[in-house]
Amino acid sequence: MRKRGWGTITIDILEAALSPQKKTRIMYKANLNYDRFDRYFVDLVKKGFLVEASDPYGKPEYKISERGKIFLDALRKAQDIAEGAEY
Repeated sequence: MRKRGWGTITIDILEAALSPQKKTRIMYKANLNYDRFDRYFVDLVKKGFLVEASDPYGKPEYKISERGKIFLDALRKAQDIAEGAEY
């Protein structure tokens, strides 16, 4: 199995948060352990790519922001270009 890089992991996290999700659910959907997930997650929240919302019971959920959607689109395009590149 090939290791995932920063871009792929970031894409996986942002895609997992397209609809409001609990932090743990995003971690599972992105297939990451807690330590690795937390490093990426904190950075994405700090940069405004993920935002906190509340579920009907007042518990925190996270979803991708408009800025995060633009970033996700750019990362997908970059990944497509890189995968199609000839070496």
